[in-house]
Amino acid sequence: MGGAKKIENGSLTISGDSIAAVGPAASVPTDGARKLIDARGRVVMPGFVNCHTHIASNMLLRGLLEDVQLFEWLQTMWQLKRNFDEETLYWASLMGLVEMAKAGITTFNEHFDAYRVEPQIAALKTMPLRATLGYGFADRGLYAPITDWSWKALHSFDDKVSRHHRTGNDRVHVGLSPHSPYSCGAEMFKLVREVADAHKVVIHTHLAEGPQEVAYVSETYGTTPMQWVYSLGFLGSDVTAAHCTQLNDDDIRIMAETGTKIAHCPCCNAKLNSGTLRLRSVREAGVTVGLATDGPASHNSLDMFQEMKFAGMIHKDKTNDVEFLKTGELLEMATTGAAAAMNRPDTGKLAPGMKADVIIVDLDKPHCLPVYGEAAALVYSARADDVVTTICDGQILMEERALPGIDETEIRHRFREGALALRHRSLD
Repeated sequence: MGGAKKIENGSLTISGDSIAAVGPAASVPTDGARKLIDARGRVVMPGFVNCHTHIASNMLLRGLLEDVQLFEWLQTMWQLKRNFDEETLYWASLMGLVEMAKAGITTFNEHFDAYRVEPQIAALKTMPLRATLGYGFADRGLYAPITDWSWKALHSFDDKVSRHHRTGNDRVHVGLSPHSPYSCGAEMFKLVREVADAHKVVIHTHLAEGPQEVAYVSETYGTTPMQWVYSLGFLGSDVTAAHCTQLNDDDIRIMAETGTKIAHCPCCNAKLNSGTLRLRSVREAGVTVGLATDGPASHNSLDMFQEMKFAGMIHKDKTNDVEFLKTGELLEMATTGAAAAMNRPDTGKLAPGMKADVIIVDLDKPHCLPVYGEAAALVYSARADDVVTTICDGQILMEERALPGIDETEIRHRFREGALALRHRSLD
């Protein structure tokens, strides 16, 4: 990744939390290594980077409400979110981290619409992935009940930065996640920008997600969502904007000028009929774009293989150009591109000095064979359970599909029990 060529019969060494060397096996000494992993016949690549998701909350909502419009879906989901409790969110967070580790996702960008971040911080001590945890804020519409909490959290954000930012050997960062232009007013977006500048933390929001949002902003403010937040001085290179399916030419120009980045979620956008990102146009304008799964409630799985495959197919169809988005480009968008899109440039490629976030993928499977080219097999044939080993920050989290030190049976039981109880007290 990162523009480098594939290495045949290579070796990679790790020292502490970083990659020490990578190259042809004959050029990379392994004498004195405490552990050797034989990956012959397999693909060694950077861990996937999921630059927009909602783990803690959406794990609990997966499969609950299908075949409905976005805003109807949001209203029902909010009934459950108002009944979240700390323990249920902890087990949901841990279940999501386990799913990601087993799917080869080593880094993720969390937009907290559960409005309780601490349970996931605790879960990350058990399953130590690399994460940016965005505190969710809103003050109107469906999300009006969290208005007081949002303002208090914003005004005291220095406490959250001092307690959680760059903890866990710099794996865990915190950020600011105003929900969207239809759930946050101008003053909230302005304060988020002030807090981000003051504490040098990133911003992660939903923007230009669907036709309903565009209609609301047009009627309320007389412009587009992108142009409205731009007028507030909100946009910048530290902003990850999720979805962006409703962009006009001026919106794209603004994103390019401000350095605002895009988290592209093609599966969930198609499922919720939100539209399709004008990917060719934003790339031609120089906008950074990474792939993401969104939350398990809207995509149903945390599987970047699915995201790559669907992105390749839908954009070939939408552009009427089968040569658009080649397999190597899709792999870049799921690793290096996604890392850039969430402002975590220390991961996403295999190079000396980069963080040791590495996965091993077994393509010796009936659904992948014959492997004429690894990139094609990874993008269009492989799936999450083909990942056999996951390493994050130099620590082996999964080896040969086993999670050392993790009682997955208990996690599944506690998560299922909590989810069913939540549904019962919220909807029954």
